[in-house]
Formats: sequence, C-alpha cells, structure tokens
Amino acid sequence: MRWENLTAKTRHDRPADAALFGADAVTTRTFDTPEFAGITFHEIRARSILNRVPGASRMPFEWTVNPYRGCTHACVYCFARRTHSYLDLDTGVGFDTQIVVKVNAPELLRRQLASPRWQGEHVAMGTNVDCYQRAEGRYRLMPGILSALRDRANPFSILTKGTLILRDLDLLRQSAEVTDVGVSVSVGFVDTELWRTVEPGTPAPQRRLDVVRTLTEHGIGCGVLMAPVIPFLGDEPAQLRATVRAIAAAGATSVTPLTLHLRPGAREWFMAWLGRHHPGLVRRYERLYADGAYAPKWYQRRITRQVHELAEEYGIGPTRAGTHRRIRRPDPTEAPTEPGPTQLTLL
Repeated sequence: MRWENLTAKTRHDRPADAALFGADAVTTRTFDTPEFAGITFHEIRARSILNRVPGASRMPFEWTVNPYRGCTHACVYCFARRTHSYLDLDTGVGFDTQIVVKVNAPELLRRQLASPRWQGEHVAMGTNVDCYQRAEGRYRLMPGILSALRDRANPFSILTKGTLILRDLDLLRQSAEVTDVGVSVSVGFVDTELWRTVEPGTPAPQRRLDVVRTLTEHGIGCGVLMAPVIPFLGDEPAQLRATVRAIAAAGATSVTPLTLHLRPGAREWFMAWLGRHHPGLVRRYERLYADGAYAPKWYQRRITRQVHELAEEYGIGPTRAGTHRRIRRPDPTEAPTEPGPTQLTLL
C-alpha cells in the first residue's frame, strides 16, 4: 500500500507536499468478533486532520474532518470508493473491508483548532465516509472530536447513516449551546428490499428515522438528506411519497433530495452490481449516465420537484441556522470518559 505517497494538495499548518502519515506509523489489526468478521483495520497516526475542500467542489463547505477511510456500510453506490485507489487499495470489496483509522484524530484536531491560523470556519463531517460506521463503536474517535469542536465553539455539521450518533447526544447538546450544530441523516428510501441489497452494512432506514426522531425530541434539529434517489429502483411516485411521509413522521426539519451520481470507482462497482441483480436496467443506466457521473438535469429537476411538493404536503419546513458562538469553559468536576467497546445493532 502507498502510505508515504499520499499527500495533501492544500496547505494548512504544514507543507503542501507532506505525506499525511508515514509507513512506520501503520498498525494493521483484525478483530475476532462477528461484527468485524473479514474486516482489516489499518491504524495510522495522521499528520493533519482538517482537510480543505478543493475550490472547484460543489460542496457548500470548505473544511472537513474524516477520521476514517473506507466504510463498512458497503453502499454499492458510494462515491468515496475512488479514494481507496490513492492507497493502492481496491475500490470494491477493499473499500468495504480495508478500513484506515486515524487513531490520533481527536488530539490532532484539538491542536489544529488552537492554531492562530485557524479562523473558526465551519467543519463538515461524514462527507466522505461515515464517521459513525461500525468501526466507531470500537475506536471511539468522535467523542474526542466533538469535545474539541465544542471547547472552541467551532461550528460543525454531521451527515450519517449510523445510529451510533445517539451515543454522543450529550456532546451534541453541549455543542449546540455554544455554536451552530447541523445534523443530517441520510435516508434515500424506505424500501427494505432495496436497502438490504444496496446498503447491506447500514442500519435499516426506519432505525435511521428513529435517530431523527430522538435528536429532534432532545432539541437537536435534524434534517434528512434523501440520498440517493436511485433511478428505476427507488424513484416511483409511490416510493417517493412513502419515503417523504416517513421522514415527516420522524419530525425532520427538512428534506433534501439527491439523485444517484456515479463517479469513477463507484460507477464500475455499481454497474457490476446492477448487472448481477437487475440486468434489464443496465442499458437504461448507460443511456441515463452517458454524459458523465450525474443524471441529466431534467431528471434531477423532476425528482427535486416531486420531493419538494411532497414535503410541502406533509408539512416539512426549512431549517434556520443560529449565530451563537461562545467558548465553553471546561468544568473541573467533569471526569473524562474512558473509551470502551460499544455493541452496534443494524436492525
């Protein structure tokens, strides 16, 4: 694997050509437990954890934190699959089973947030791979990450399919008292048969909607990224209605549809899956995605219009971000939480 050659293209408190970690800092582990059967973890000590988003990106944020590479959610459409090729790792099964863990992420983030160069910009998490995937139950990186952001009153957002986020509910509530906190849960459909085949390592859609309901009940407004809407498999009017109705019933503050996009790395893996499970759709997909990674504008607009109309019908309104940012002083009576294993449940 290519550890030393993995470099950052942007600069923040380090030279632009610095390797993100060295080969001598890698420890490879496997765990003899059912939930991690067949999965290999590569523990590394990263040299930077704040990543600047390229200027040409469509993303509405400039900075991200990704404590993991690779994802046991094993979503067949995941756009992040290509990132595994940077390490000479397979973008198919390898992406699902070879997980890179940045074990020093919390301490490194705390140090970088304290840098005079850092201006307190918004930090997005879960934008590459899910920070609440199964590995987080063992490595417990997010409590330290959230504590570092809370203590600097640094605004942040999280996108996840993982129910494990509820473990950190208290930290989210504390953070929301001093800065802007945005949480979104990804639920593209509620069809259980489709879920089992395209998102085999994720919690069921209804369990994710339970997360939305719980966060909302505890004062953490939670939106839903309705993604992906999968052409010809999850885009029928009745399917869209069922999904938006369930999202509304869970108390989501907003719903944002996103049509499936197939970037290199993900495209090959998804099309191979499609050929095995739905061979009659292969030609239709080749035509729909003939011009690139994204479905045609007319198709995207149609899905967006339908979902927005349904959201209005079911009374889902827009979210409004706050503006508060106050440094939280540590309570000397608070004892640090000792990390320990957490049992995860997918169903």
